[in-house]
Amino acid sequence: MASLGVRRMNQPLGIRVCCCRICTCINFGFVLSPGGLLKLMQLGLATLCEGLLIRYGVPYADSIGQALTSFLATTGHCFTTTGILLLCYCFSDKSYGLIRQSLFETLFHGLASCMYFSSASYMGFACVVWLHPQFLVRPGFWAYPAMTAAYYMGYAAGLLHAIDAYLSFKHFRRVS
Repeated sequence: MASLGVRRMNQPLGIRVCCCRICTCINFGFVLSPGGLLKLMQLGLATLCEGLLIRYGVPYADSIGQALTSFLATTGHCFTTTGILLLCYCFSDKSYGLIRQSLFETLFHGLASCMYFSSASYMGFACVVWLHPQFLVRPGFWAYPAMTAAYYMGYAAGLLHAIDAYLSFKHFRRVS
């Protein structure tokens, strides 16, 4: 029985081009599995949050304060670690089995979920207290809607990491 996200033995690796296969080192079976799609959604939300924070938040860093720094650090670290895990799983079936069965992924996703929830809450507070009054007074002040969207996406990313932590813990308990 194959684990969540691991390709089955009869599923070929790589990309089929005419009569042959290329890039056989890449395990696309994981990317298209529920675990792989969950990681891709985590990466997508982190990318969107980071882009909004840099584009619209950095110019108003004095108004936003430490909430911006906290959220930038959270998205940056979670994006990097999730990206590395996704690359490892795409290029090695053994990596999936060895990393997923360890406690690392459970702890990482649990901590990432807590970090996203806390930094998104702090950003929400900063938006309501400091950015919303400026939004009401200054026309064309796009920092408030952008930071509001960023902290909403931060809550969604925290939820995705919590789901992944639960799935990792179930896998950890099943193996050990």
